[in-house]
Amino acid sequence: MFDYDLTSRAGAARAGTFTTPHGEVPTPAFMPVGTAATVKGLIMEEVEALGARMVLANTYHLYLRPGHDLIRRLGGLHDFMRWEGPILTDSGGYQVFSLADIRSIHEEGVEFQSHVDGSRHTFTPESVMDVQRALGADVIMAFDECPPGGCDRATAEAANRRTLAWLERCRARFEELAGERAVPEQALFPVLQGNVYDDLRREHAQQFMDLADWPGYGIGGLSVGEAKEDMWRTLELLDGILPEDRPRYLMGVGYPDDLLEAVARGCDLFDCVAPTRNARHGTAWTSEEGQVNLKAARFREDTRPIDPGCDCYTCSRYDRAYLRHLVVCAEWLPVRLLSIHNLRFLVRLGEEARRRIGDGSFDGWSRDWLERYRNARSSA
Repeated sequence: MFDYDLTSRAGAARAGTFTTPHGEVPTPAFMPVGTAATVKGLIMEEVEALGARMVLANTYHLYLRPGHDLIRRLGGLHDFMRWEGPILTDSGGYQVFSLADIRSIHEEGVEFQSHVDGSRHTFTPESVMDVQRALGADVIMAFDECPPGGCDRATAEAANRRTLAWLERCRARFEELAGERAVPEQALFPVLQGNVYDDLRREHAQQFMDLADWPGYGIGGLSVGEAKEDMWRTLELLDGILPEDRPRYLMGVGYPDDLLEAVARGCDLFDCVAPTRNARHGTAWTSEEGQVNLKAARFREDTRPIDPGCDCYTCSRYDRAYLRHLVVCAEWLPVRLLSIHNLRFLVRLGEEARRRIGDGSFDGWSRDWLERYRNARSSA
């Protein structure tokens, strides 16, 4: 039920197709984030119309509200959120580990305090598999420890050891659950850690590959505060290690220039809350002007679309002057309209990267695109 067909390469950049029980995902691909079983402000038909083929939901948030058992009784996450395409759920580990002041880590798992009502809970590798099995996403992620960017070597080593031990437990529980009837087919991805230490990254990847023939790999512990140069070096290292015939999911990365840099280094799938978060602050991405904030007075009489080269619903119907007016008035409509644009911008960037990889023009095109985008951003 799960397969990755690598169709073309341009250096390390890859174009392929990831097949799941709920459909195919052409890669490179950006996955909109539906944290609480919704992409903020949009109905799922709009998410589909902007070209997204796969979405992400969050285990931690759905575990707390409304509860994974309720979602299972209501038909699983696909029926619950009205999305017929593939879904990926993260393990909730990143959210739990971000609660530094209200959680404690031990070898069994992590005890944490709910940000909703203060109640106490425990995530273990086994319970995280149970929750994600109940949710019923196509791809589920193993429970891992994500150390902060710039951590010392001892902290990174400890996180690697714990993540590997938890992965073995995740796999054992996943295989137990896979034998149950009336449960949807799922793929379990491990999450590679190692921070910015090359030898730890190399060792972790090899340990994972020795443990099992995984259907895909999550690359974690990046875009968490480390220098960009360290992130690019780490991705280049992993490109030479990970199997070519498996999809590579770079977790939590989704700013346009970061996405394109990561595509050039062999990554296939991406997610990030930035498109909708930026929209809530009146910020949009453009290919010629970089990131723009529509609150700026210079847009007061600007009758151009956000991005003249964009084919999204927002750019085809509304101009900057009207959108600025809505943003300044704190209306709800611009949040939806800017979310549609920002999401389409990233989805379209993945589509164009795929086309360029296929026709051999990726290197020159991506280099020119990044230079133009960054020059515009620095002069804004």
